[in-house]
Amino acid sequence: MYTASEKKKQNIAEYLIYMWQIEDLIRAHGLDIDKIQENIIDKYSGLTDAQLKDMRDWYESLIDMMRREDVDKSGHLQINKNVIIQLDDLNAQLIRDHRYADYAAQYYKTLPYIVEIRSKAGENKAGEIESCFNALYGILLLRLQGKEISKETLEAANQISRFLALLAKYYVKDQNNELFQDNE
Repeated sequence: MYTASEKKKQNIAEYLIYMWQIEDLIRAHGLDIDKIQENIIDKYSGLTDAQLKDMRDWYESLIDMMRREDVDKSGHLQINKNVIIQLDDLNAQLIRDHRYADYAAQYYKTLPYIVEIRSKAGENKAGEIESCFNALYGILLLRLQGKEISKETLEAANQISRFLALLAKYYVKDQNNELFQDNE
C-alpha cells in the first residue's frame, strides 16, 4: 500500500523483496482477509479508518490477484515478475553502454556468484537478476529463522546487495528519464 508505493519510487530492490514478503505473509494467513485483518491490519495504531480500509482493500486485491494468477501456494504475482523483467532489460542496457562502466564492473564482480546460484537451482533456473533476488530473499528467510549463515554466503550477499543497489539507483534515474537520453 503506502509503504509499497513509496518503496517502489525510492528503491525498486527493497520494493521487490517487500512484495515477496507480502506474498508469503498472505500465504501464511491462508489467503484469508479476516486473519490478515486480525493479525496485521488491526495492529496498526494511529491510522485513520480510511487508511485502515485502504490497507484492507490492498490486501484483498493482492489475495484476489494471487488466486487468479494461481500463485496461492508459491510463485510471484505478475506485477512482481514485471519488475524483474524491467530490471533485466535495464541490466542489459547498462552493461552494453560504455557510459556505465561502473555498473558493468559491479555486474562482472557479481557474475561468479550469479553463476553459482544458478548452478544450484536445478530445474528452477531463473534469470540473472531474479537469481540475485532469490539469493537475498533466501538469506532473509534464513535470518528470520535464526539459522546460521556461512561467511562465504554473507560475502556473496554483500556483493549481490551492492550490485542490486546500483541497479536500483539506475532504475530510479531511468524512471526519471535521466539515462540513455543524451548522444551515444
